[in-house]
Amino acid sequence: MGIATRTRTKPKKPSQFKVLMLNDDYTPMEFVVMVLKGFFRMDMEQATQVMLHVHQRGVGVCGIYPYEIAETKVTQVMDFARQNQHPLQCTLEKA
Repeated sequence: MGIATRTRTKPKKPSQFKVLMLNDDYTPMEFVVMVLKGFFRMDMEQATQVMLHVHQRGVGVCGIYPYEIAETKVTQVMDFARQNQHPLQCTLEKA
Protein backbone atom coordinates (compact mmCIF):
# COMPACT_ATOMS: atom_id res chain seq x y z
CA MET A 1 0.00 0.00 0.00
CA GLY A 2 1.52 3.34 -1.08
CA ILE A 3 1.64 6.49 0.99
CA ALA A 4 -0.72 9.10 -0.34
CA THR A 5 1.17 12.31 -0.94
CA ARG A 6 -0.76 15.42 -1.71
CA THR A 7 0.93 18.25 -3.48
CA ARG A 8 -0.57 21.45 -2.28
CA THR A 9 -0.86 24.05 -4.95
CA LYS A 10 -0.76 27.58 -3.70
CA PRO A 11 -3.57 29.64 -5.15
CA LYS A 12 -2.02 31.96 -7.69
CA LYS A 13 -2.30 35.59 -6.77
CA PRO A 14 -4.12 37.53 -9.44
CA SER A 15 -1.76 39.65 -11.53
CA GLN A 16 -1.52 43.19 -10.28
CA PHE A 17 -1.71 46.21 -12.56
CA LYS A 18 -0.49 49.75 -12.05
CA VAL A 19 -2.94 52.50 -12.91
CA LEU A 20 -0.88 55.26 -14.49
CA MET A 21 -1.80 58.89 -15.01
CA LEU A 22 -0.13 60.73 -17.87
CA ASN A 23 0.74 64.40 -17.87
CA ASP A 24 -0.73 66.86 -20.33
CA ASP A 25 -0.48 70.63 -20.58
CA TYR A 26 -4.21 71.30 -20.37
CA THR A 27 -5.81 69.46 -17.45
CA PRO A 28 -5.83 71.75 -14.39
CA MET A 29 -3.84 70.55 -11.39
CA GLU A 30 -6.90 70.97 -9.17
CA PHE A 31 -8.85 68.58 -11.40
CA VAL A 32 -6.09 65.95 -11.19
CA VAL A 33 -6.04 66.25 -7.39
CA MET A 34 -9.84 65.89 -7.32
CA VAL A 35 -9.61 62.73 -9.48
CA LEU A 36 -6.90 61.22 -7.25
CA LYS A 37 -8.93 61.93 -4.12
CA GLY A 38 -12.22 60.72 -5.60
CA PHE A 39 -11.19 57.61 -7.53
CA PHE A 40 -8.09 56.52 -5.64
CA ARG A 41 -9.04 57.43 -2.06
CA MET A 42 -6.01 59.65 -1.52
CA ASP A 43 -5.92 62.44 1.02
CA MET A 44 -5.08 65.99 -0.07
CA GLU A 45 -1.35 65.65 0.65
CA GLN A 46 -0.95 62.32 -1.15
CA ALA A 47 -3.02 63.47 -4.13
CA THR A 48 -0.96 66.66 -4.42
CA GLN A 49 2.30 64.67 -4.32
CA VAL A 50 1.15 62.29 -7.06
CA MET A 51 -0.16 65.19 -9.18
CA LEU A 52 3.19 67.00 -8.89
CA HIS A 53 5.06 63.79 -9.73
CA VAL A 54 2.91 63.34 -12.87
CA HIS A 55 3.43 67.02 -13.74
CA GLN A 56 7.23 66.84 -13.37
CA ARG A 57 7.96 63.32 -14.63
CA GLY A 58 5.21 62.93 -17.21
CA VAL A 59 3.65 59.87 -15.59
CA GLY A 60 2.73 58.67 -12.11
CA VAL A 61 1.23 55.64 -10.39
CA CYS A 62 -2.24 56.18 -8.93
CA GLY A 63 -2.54 52.70 -7.43
CA ILE A 64 -1.98 48.99 -7.97
CA TYR A 65 -4.98 46.67 -8.35
CA PRO A 66 -6.09 43.35 -9.83
CA TYR A 67 -6.80 43.71 -13.56
CA GLU A 68 -10.59 44.18 -13.42
CA ILE A 69 -10.37 46.90 -10.79
CA ALA A 70 -7.48 48.66 -12.56
CA GLU A 71 -9.39 48.59 -15.84
CA THR A 72 -12.52 49.97 -14.19
CA LYS A 73 -10.57 52.82 -12.57
CA VAL A 74 -8.97 53.76 -15.91
CA THR A 75 -12.39 53.83 -17.58
CA GLN A 76 -13.97 55.86 -14.75
CA VAL A 77 -11.17 58.45 -14.78
CA MET A 78 -11.21 58.80 -18.57
CA ASP A 79 -15.01 59.13 -18.67
CA PHE A 80 -15.00 61.68 -15.86
CA ALA A 81 -12.25 63.70 -17.56
CA ARG A 82 -14.15 63.72 -20.88
CA GLN A 83 -17.37 64.81 -19.14
CA ASN A 84 -15.41 67.77 -17.80
CA GLN A 85 -13.74 68.48 -21.17
CA HIS A 86 -10.23 67.56 -20.01
CA PRO A 87 -7.77 65.50 -22.09
CA LEU A 88 -6.48 63.64 -19.03
CA GLN A 89 -5.09 60.21 -19.93
CA CYS A 90 -5.03 57.20 -17.68
CA THR A 91 -3.67 53.75 -18.58
CA LEU A 92 -2.59 50.51 -16.96
CA GLU A 93 0.45 48.27 -17.11
CA LYS A 94 1.44 45.05 -15.40
CA ALA A 95 2.95 45.74 -11.98
